[in-house]
Amino acid sequence: MPVIRSAGLRGFREVVGELGGDADDLARRARLDPAALDTDEDLVDDVAVATVLELAAADLARPDLGLMVAERQDLSVLGALALAVESSETVADAVACTSRYLFVHAPAMRISVVPDPEGVAGVDGLRYDLTEPGIVPLPQGATLSLGTLHRIIRSLAGGSYGLRSVDLPHPPVAPRSTYEDFFGARVRFDRPVGLLRLPSSLGSLRLAGRDETVRRVALDYLARQVPARSDLVTPRVRGAVQQLLATTVPEVGTVARLLDVHPRTLQRRLADEDTSFTAVLDDVRRHEAHRYLTTTDLPLAQVARLVGVAEQAVLTRLARRWWGSTPGALRREAHPR
Repeated sequence: MPVIRSAGLRGFREVVGELGGDADDLARRARLDPAALDTDEDLVDDVAVATVLELAAADLARPDLGLMVAERQDLSVLGALALAVESSETVADAVACTSRYLFVHAPAMRISVVPDPEGVAGVDGLRYDLTEPGIVPLPQGATLSLGTLHRIIRSLAGGSYGLRSVDLPHPPVAPRSTYEDFFGARVRFDRPVGLLRLPSSLGSLRLAGRDETVRRVALDYLARQVPARSDLVTPRVRGAVQQLLATTVPEVGTVARLLDVHPRTLQRRLADEDTSFTAVLDDVRRHEAHRYLTTTDLPLAQVARLVGVAEQAVLTRLARRWWGSTPGALRREAHPR
């Protein structure tokens, strides 16, 4: 069962109370212990979290409820991870740290830096999605997550950071102006994944609060959480591969470092679960390629890069093995004229 720290609902009780609602009743209806609304450290079912947000938005006639809760959140919702993030040297280091250890806050969530989906030079995408394939976040949960991520980056950057646009993976449930007022940028809906488009140069911005001692202590604590998060290693390997895929060719040594285990140990544990690193990498590539080919109009060469293969011809060979078809034919089948 995917879980998230109850800090992800920080501010929910206050927002609901201000709107005249009963937060405890909403929590019980979502099968969520109301006590979780008053602590940051409980591990709660992320489906229940998404459900309570949707129930509150509907009952209180506030389709912007996710954004209202996001206004009450900041970097500190990440707990120990926040200490490591704010003590990073640059924004890029902070994002990499968050990407590596976000599982401590929410094992099913991840963020990653990807090429700009619009192909604009000097712009990157900061992508938010879930490690469980095929799961699309509900509107309130998605806007809460992207809204909190936006506020965290603003805090790290010391104010406006040049956000170009925001992609949300759902249709608008509130007026477009509500979203754009919150983010201060253009917002697009029904996109393949949640994503913030931001200047590539932001990554080199140095952070003012760096404290190497605090960072070392926080990273040591976070690293020790890795083996304890799950009995199964395959889902975590899959998540790490997805995280790395758009920026590099994932290798077993790199993934092992992310999970804080020895490469031989990682291979052995995967074998115990009747799989291998090669099989997981191939399956993630297949899933990601299918998603890009059937839900976007990205050039095939860019799709190849996003799934970590050297050139379009390699993608074509893989597509023939995976689906008995070419990438172009698969795209035409998904979008017949």
